[in-house]
Amino acid sequence: MKNRTIKSILYATPMDMGGMPIRQPFPSAKAESIDPFLLLHHADIKVPTHADTKHAGVGPHPHRGFSPVSFIFKGGVHHRDSRGNDNVVYAGGTQWMNAGMGVIHSERPPADIHEIGGKQELIQLWVNTPAKYKMDQPSYQPLTAEDTPKITTADGLVQVNVIAGKLENTTGPIHTQSDVNTFTASFQKSGKYFFQIPASHNAFIYVLQGKVRVTGDSEVEGKYVAVFQNDGDGFELEALEDSTLFIGTGEPLNEPVASHGPFVMNNQTELMEAFRDYQLGKMGVLIEE
Repeated sequence: MKNRTIKSILYATPMDMGGMPIRQPFPSAKAESIDPFLLLHHADIKVPTHADTKHAGVGPHPHRGFSPVSFIFKGGVHHRDSRGNDNVVYAGGTQWMNAGMGVIHSERPPADIHEIGGKQELIQLWVNTPAKYKMDQPSYQPLTAEDTPKITTADGLVQVNVIAGKLENTTGPIHTQSDVNTFTASFQKSGKYFFQIPASHNAFIYVLQGKVRVTGDSEVEGKYVAVFQNDGDGFELEALEDSTLFIGTGEPLNEPVASHGPFVMNNQTELMEAFRDYQLGKMGVLIEE
């Protein structure tokens, strides 16, 4: 097995997103996106006790043309959308929404967030949709920790959760619009694992916390993304301390991207149509009860 080498290491810059502190490793000046992945946000926040959870988090907003996906590490997320979906997913789970032709959704802390520790840690990843599927009907897939297939190494030091795509002989339950793999992993110190992935896939890892060594290459610390060259069968990671990771790989779409705010299309005309359709109410209405 040939190990891939690292193309670039990106720091997850702290940012303010509508009053919520997040980190964003890409897009950045060093890397626009990692086709088909458009953007990664990492939030690790304490939910304020004085505010009603109905008004915390992210209020109703529209999307079209891609999948905004939340991978939950602590706490939970209450998802509601204009298609009538209303669901809470807790730590270890995933909220996978394909916005398709357009949907309005909100992402709030669950009502019981303070009973379960009062913290929310999650990654939101924007996965681009191929042009031919951008105007499909929206879909929403919640996945609990219990229903997520897991691979554990023989020594018990590494657990990988297979959310979408395939790893070894394990297939993730999430249906995607293109060929992507998304995994989360927890490594205990000295744990080692080789992620075998298709040679054509673009690939990256994000270290939420801890430190890992990429075999034959560099060490990657917490709050950094490592983007891989397409020069091998995969990559072996070894934990230098207890670590939590996100791993994303995908077949590049190689299509033009026109994006503005919550919409990701292929050209400016389609973007203007998205704004118009939103203003005309074609993406529905979300009234939170």
